[in-house]
Amino acid sequence: MNTVELKAKICEAKKETGTVILAHTYQDPDIIDIADITGDSFFLSKKAAEIKAKRVVMCGVRFMAESVKILSPETETILPVPSATCPMAEQILPERVREYKKENPDSQVVAYINTTAALKAECDVCVTSSSAIKIVDKLEADEILFIPDQHLGSYVKEKLPHKNIVLWDGFCPVHAQLTAEDVIACKNKYPDAVFAVHPESPAEVVKLADMVGATSEIINYAKAQKGRVIIGTERGVVDYLSTHEENGERFIQLAPEKLCCEDMKKISLDDIYKAIKGEGGEEIVLPEDLRKKALVSINRMLELG
Repeated sequence: MNTVELKAKICEAKKETGTVILAHTYQDPDIIDIADITGDSFFLSKKAAEIKAKRVVMCGVRFMAESVKILSPETETILPVPSATCPMAEQILPERVREYKKENPDSQVVAYINTTAALKAECDVCVTSSSAIKIVDKLEADEILFIPDQHLGSYVKEKLPHKNIVLWDGFCPVHAQLTAEDVIACKNKYPDAVFAVHPESPAEVVKLADMVGATSEIINYAKAQKGRVIIGTERGVVDYLSTHEENGERFIQLAPEKLCCEDMKKISLDDIYKAIKGEGGEEIVLPEDLRKKALVSINRMLELG
Protein backbone atom coordinates (compact mmCIF):
# COMPACT_ATOMS: atom_id res chain seq x y z
CA MET A 1 0.00 0.00 0.00
CA ASN A 2 1.53 3.35 -1.02
CA THR A 3 1.30 6.57 0.99
CA VAL A 4 -1.70 7.97 -0.90
CA GLU A 5 -3.63 4.74 -0.44
CA LEU A 6 -2.72 4.51 3.24
CA LYS A 7 -3.85 8.09 3.87
CA ALA A 8 -7.18 7.27 2.21
CA LYS A 9 -7.53 4.17 4.41
CA ILE A 10 -6.83 6.23 7.52
CA CYS A 11 -9.46 8.82 6.60
CA GLU A 12 -11.97 6.04 5.96
CA ALA A 13 -11.15 4.35 9.27
CA LYS A 14 -11.49 7.65 11.15
CA LYS A 15 -15.06 8.03 9.92
CA GLU A 16 -15.96 4.41 10.64
CA THR A 17 -14.67 4.53 14.22
CA GLY A 18 -15.38 8.16 15.15
CA THR A 19 -11.70 8.71 15.88
CA VAL A 20 -10.10 12.16 16.07
CA ILE A 21 -6.42 12.39 15.17
CA LEU A 22 -4.35 14.88 17.15
CA ALA A 23 -0.90 15.68 15.79
CA HIS A 24 1.86 17.76 17.32
CA THR A 25 3.50 20.16 14.89
CA TYR A 26 6.76 18.20 15.16
CA GLN A 27 5.20 15.24 13.34
CA ASP A 28 6.11 14.42 9.74
CA PRO A 29 4.17 16.30 7.01
CA ASP A 30 2.31 13.14 5.93
CA ILE A 31 0.91 12.79 9.44
CA ILE A 32 -0.01 16.48 9.61
CA ASP A 33 -1.96 15.96 6.38
CA ILE A 34 -4.32 13.37 7.89
CA ALA A 35 -4.66 15.00 11.33
CA ASP A 36 -7.90 16.60 12.45
CA ILE A 37 -6.20 18.98 14.88
CA THR A 38 -2.58 20.15 14.80
CA GLY A 39 -0.68 22.30 17.28
CA ASP A 40 1.29 22.52 20.52
CA SER A 41 0.94 19.76 23.10
CA PHE A 42 -1.43 21.47 25.56
CA PHE A 43 -3.45 23.05 22.77
CA LEU A 44 -4.21 19.55 21.51
CA SER A 45 -5.47 18.32 24.87
CA LYS A 46 -7.63 21.43 25.31
CA LYS A 47 -9.16 21.00 21.86
CA ALA A 48 -9.92 17.33 22.57
CA ALA A 49 -11.77 18.43 25.71
CA GLU A 50 -13.63 21.22 23.90
CA ILE A 51 -14.96 18.97 21.16
CA LYS A 52 -15.71 16.21 23.71
CA ALA A 53 -14.02 13.63 21.55
CA LYS A 54 -15.03 10.06 22.35
CA ARG A 55 -11.85 8.58 20.93
CA VAL A 56 -8.52 10.15 19.97
CA VAL A 57 -5.23 8.98 18.55
CA MET A 58 -2.45 11.21 19.86
CA CYS A 59 0.40 11.57 17.39
CA GLY A 60 3.00 12.86 19.78
CA VAL A 61 4.61 11.47 22.92
CA ARG A 62 3.31 9.89 26.11
CA PHE A 63 2.97 12.98 28.32
CA MET A 64 0.77 14.57 25.64
CA ALA A 65 -1.55 11.57 25.62
CA GLU A 66 -1.64 11.70 29.42
CA SER A 67 -2.64 15.38 29.27
CA VAL A 68 -5.58 14.47 27.05
CA LYS A 69 -6.66 11.85 29.58
CA ILE A 70 -6.26 14.25 32.52
CA LEU A 71 -8.61 16.77 30.93
CA SER A 72 -10.94 14.23 29.29
CA PRO A 73 -11.21 11.09 31.46
CA GLU A 74 -14.07 9.69 29.37
CA THR A 75 -12.11 9.95 26.12
CA GLU A 76 -10.48 6.77 24.87
CA THR A 77 -6.93 7.97 24.24
CA ILE A 78 -4.52 5.93 22.11
CA LEU A 79 -0.77 6.46 21.77
CA PRO A 80 0.16 4.78 18.46
CA VAL A 81 3.71 3.87 19.52
CA PRO A 82 3.98 3.09 23.25
CA SER A 83 7.73 3.77 23.32
CA ALA A 84 7.29 7.36 22.05
CA THR A 85 8.17 9.37 25.12
CA CYS A 86 9.81 12.65 26.11
CA PRO A 87 13.10 12.10 27.98
CA MET A 88 12.75 15.47 29.72
CA ALA A 89 9.28 14.57 31.02
CA GLU A 90 10.75 11.62 32.90
CA GLN A 91 14.04 13.11 34.15
CA ILE A 92 12.73 14.08 37.59
CA LEU A 93 11.04 11.59 39.90
CA PRO A 94 7.94 12.57 41.90
CA GLU A 95 9.64 11.32 45.09
CA ARG A 96 12.34 13.96 44.71
CA VAL A 97 9.72 16.70 44.51
CA ARG A 98 7.87 15.36 47.56
CA GLU A 99 11.08 15.44 49.57
CA TYR A 100 11.85 18.99 48.43
CA LYS A 101 8.39 20.18 49.48
CA LYS A 102 8.86 18.72 52.95
CA GLU A 103 12.17 20.53 53.32
CA ASN A 104 10.89 23.79 51.75
CA PRO A 105 7.26 24.24 52.83
CA ASP A 106 7.16 27.90 51.76
CA SER A 107 8.22 27.14 48.20
CA GLN A 108 5.83 26.53 45.32
CA VAL A 109 6.63 23.96 42.65
CA VAL A 110 6.10 24.92 39.01
CA ALA A 111 6.04 22.12 36.45
CA TYR A 112 6.53 22.62 32.74
CA ILE A 113 3.68 20.91 30.91
CA ASN A 114 6.32 18.53 29.45
CA THR A 115 6.12 16.25 32.49
CA THR A 116 4.48 12.97 33.42
CA ALA A 117 1.06 12.88 35.05
CA ALA A 118 2.74 11.54 38.20
CA LEU A 119 5.01 14.58 38.38
CA LYS A 120 2.18 17.03 37.65
CA ALA A 121 0.34 15.51 40.62
CA GLU A 122 3.13 16.64 42.97
CA CYS A 123 3.29 20.24 41.73
CA ASP A 124 1.38 23.41 42.53
CA VAL A 125 0.94 24.70 39.01
CA CYS A 126 1.80 23.77 35.44
CA VAL A 127 3.03 26.18 32.77
CA THR A 128 3.59 26.12 29.04
CA SER A 129 6.60 27.78 27.43
CA SER A 130 4.36 30.66 26.38
CA SER A 131 2.69 31.18 29.78
CA ALA A 132 5.59 30.44 32.16
CA ILE A 133 6.72 34.03 32.79
CA LYS A 134 3.18 35.32 33.30
CA ILE A 135 2.17 32.54 35.68
CA VAL A 136 5.33 32.50 37.81
CA ASP A 137 5.09 36.28 38.15
CA LYS A 138 1.51 35.93 39.46
CA LEU A 139 2.37 33.40 42.15
CA GLU A 140 2.24 34.81 45.67
CA ALA A 141 5.29 32.81 46.73
CA ASP A 142 8.73 34.28 46.01
CA GLU A 143 10.42 30.90 46.50
CA ILE A 144 9.90 28.82 43.37
CA LEU A 145 11.16 25.42 42.27
CA PHE A 146 10.90 25.28 38.46
CA ILE A 147 11.08 21.81 36.89
CA PRO A 148 12.13 20.01 34.81
CA ASP A 149 13.72 22.19 32.12
CA GLN A 150 16.64 24.21 33.46
CA HIS A 151 16.88 26.22 30.22
CA LEU A 152 13.26 27.38 30.18
CA GLY A 153 13.58 27.94 33.91
CA SER A 154 16.72 30.03 33.38
CA TYR A 155 14.87 32.15 30.83
CA VAL A 156 12.02 32.73 33.29
CA LYS A 157 14.47 33.50 36.09
CA GLU A 158 16.19 36.17 34.00
CA LYS A 159 12.85 37.84 33.25
CA LEU A 160 11.69 37.70 36.90
CA PRO A 161 14.70 38.70 39.07
CA HIS A 162 12.38 39.44 42.02
CA LYS A 163 11.62 35.73 42.33
CA ASN A 164 14.03 33.23 43.88
CA ILE A 165 13.78 30.47 41.28
CA VAL A 166 15.54 27.19 42.00
CA LEU A 167 16.46 25.06 38.99
CA TRP A 168 17.29 21.38 38.79
CA ASP A 169 19.13 19.39 36.16
CA GLY A 170 16.40 18.58 33.62
CA PHE A 171 16.63 19.56 29.96
CA CYS A 172 15.34 18.76 26.48
CA PRO A 173 18.00 16.52 24.87
CA VAL A 174 17.20 17.99 21.45
CA HIS A 175 17.28 21.73 22.16
CA ALA A 176 20.10 21.42 24.71
CA GLN A 177 22.51 20.41 21.93
CA LEU A 178 22.42 23.88 20.38
CA THR A 179 25.42 26.18 20.75
CA ALA A 180 26.12 29.84 20.06
CA GLU A 181 28.49 28.66 17.32
CA ASP A 182 25.56 26.94 15.54
CA VAL A 183 23.66 30.21 15.49
CA ILE A 184 26.60 32.39 14.47
CA ALA A 185 27.49 30.07 11.58
CA CYS A 186 23.91 30.10 10.30
CA LYS A 187 23.63 33.88 10.67
CA ASN A 188 26.85 34.33 8.75
CA LYS A 189 25.42 32.22 5.95
CA TYR A 190 22.12 34.12 5.98
CA PRO A 191 23.01 37.64 7.24
CA ASP A 192 19.64 39.08 6.26
CA ALA A 193 17.66 36.51 8.30
CA VAL A 194 16.02 37.01 11.68
CA PHE A 195 16.38 34.24 14.26
CA ALA A 196 13.51 32.69 16.26
CA VAL A 197 14.25 30.15 18.99
CA HIS A 198 12.48 28.01 21.57
CA PRO A 199 13.30 28.84 25.24
CA GLU A 200 14.21 25.19 25.90
CA SER A 201 17.53 26.16 24.30
CA PRO A 202 20.66 27.12 26.30
CA ALA A 203 20.99 30.76 27.40
CA GLU A 204 23.92 31.42 25.03
CA VAL A 205 21.61 30.57 22.12
CA VAL A 206 18.58 32.45 23.42
CA LYS A 207 20.66 35.63 23.81
CA LEU A 208 21.30 35.67 20.06
CA ALA A 209 17.62 35.46 19.12
CA ASP A 210 15.40 38.13 17.62
CA MET A 211 12.39 36.28 18.95
CA VAL A 212 11.94 33.70 21.73
CA GLY A 213 8.74 31.69 22.01
CA ALA A 214 6.72 28.50 22.01
CA THR A 215 6.21 26.43 18.87
CA SER A 216 2.98 28.16 17.89
CA GLU A 217 4.49 31.59 18.59
CA ILE A 218 7.51 30.79 16.42
CA ILE A 219 5.20 29.72 13.59
CA ASN A 220 3.13 32.91 13.83
CA TYR A 221 6.27 35.06 14.00
CA ALA A 222 7.82 33.32 10.99
CA LYS A 223 4.64 33.73 8.95
CA ALA A 224 4.57 37.46 9.69
CA GLN A 225 8.11 38.05 8.40
CA LYS A 226 8.68 39.00 4.78
CA GLY A 227 12.25 37.73 4.54
CA ARG A 228 14.27 34.76 5.72
CA VAL A 229 13.74 33.30 9.19
CA ILE A 230 16.16 30.96 10.93
CA ILE A 231 14.13 28.53 13.05
CA GLY A 232 15.73 27.24 16.25
CA THR A 233 13.45 24.41 17.24
CA GLU A 234 12.58 20.86 16.18
CA ARG A 235 12.71 20.50 12.40
CA GLY A 236 9.01 19.67 12.16
CA VAL A 237 8.28 23.39 12.36
CA VAL A 238 10.28 24.14 9.21
CA ASP A 239 8.71 21.11 7.52
CA TYR A 240 5.29 22.53 8.41
CA LEU A 241 6.08 26.07 7.29
CA SER A 242 7.77 24.97 4.08
CA THR A 243 4.74 22.86 3.18
CA HIS A 244 1.97 25.26 4.14
CA GLU A 245 3.39 28.71 3.38
CA GLU A 246 4.29 30.43 0.11
CA ASN A 247 8.01 30.95 -0.50
CA GLY A 248 8.72 28.07 1.87
CA GLU A 249 12.40 28.21 1.06
CA ARG A 250 12.74 31.36 3.18
CA PHE A 251 12.43 29.29 6.38
CA ILE A 252 15.91 28.11 7.38
CA GLN A 253 16.40 25.18 9.73
CA LEU A 254 19.08 25.79 12.34
CA ALA A 255 21.35 22.78 12.94
CA PRO A 256 19.11 20.20 11.21
CA GLU A 257 21.40 17.37 12.29
CA LYS A 258 20.68 18.25 15.94
CA LEU A 259 17.10 19.49 15.97
CA CYS A 260 15.28 16.25 15.27
CA CYS A 261 13.33 14.51 18.05
CA GLU A 262 13.61 10.77 17.48
CA ASP A 263 10.65 10.04 19.76
CA MET A 264 8.39 12.40 17.82
CA LYS A 265 9.44 10.72 14.58
CA LYS A 266 8.69 7.18 15.79
CA ILE A 267 5.06 7.30 14.68
CA SER A 268 4.28 6.27 11.11
CA LEU A 269 1.09 6.31 9.04
CA ASP A 270 0.93 2.54 9.43
CA ASP A 271 1.10 2.90 13.23
CA ILE A 272 -1.78 5.37 13.11
CA TYR A 273 -3.89 3.11 10.91
CA LYS A 274 -3.38 0.15 13.25
CA ALA A 275 -4.19 2.31 16.28
CA ILE A 276 -7.47 3.47 14.71
CA LYS A 277 -8.40 -0.09 13.80
CA GLY A 278 -7.65 -1.34 17.32
CA GLU A 279 -4.74 -3.44 16.09
CA GLY A 280 -1.91 -1.48 17.66
CA GLY A 281 -0.89 1.26 20.02
CA GLU A 282 -1.62 1.62 23.73
CA GLU A 283 -4.69 3.00 25.44
CA ILE A 284 -3.63 5.50 28.10
CA VAL A 285 -5.16 4.68 31.48
CA LEU A 286 -4.61 6.79 34.60
CA PRO A 287 -5.75 5.94 38.14
CA GLU A 288 -8.53 8.36 39.04
CA ASP A 289 -6.83 9.65 42.18
CA LEU A 290 -3.67 10.42 40.20
CA ARG A 291 -5.65 12.05 37.40
CA LYS A 292 -7.47 14.34 39.85
CA LYS A 293 -4.24 15.37 41.58
CA ALA A 294 -2.60 16.16 38.23
CA LEU A 295 -5.69 18.11 37.17
CA VAL A 296 -5.25 20.49 40.12
CA SER A 297 -1.96 21.84 38.74
CA ILE A 298 -3.43 22.17 35.24
CA ASN A 299 -6.54 23.97 36.49
CA ARG A 300 -4.28 26.33 38.43
CA MET A 301 -2.42 27.04 35.17
CA LEU A 302 -5.68 27.82 33.37
CA GLU A 303 -6.74 30.10 36.23
CA LEU A 304 -3.49 32.10 36.21
CA GLY A 305 -2.52 31.96 32.56
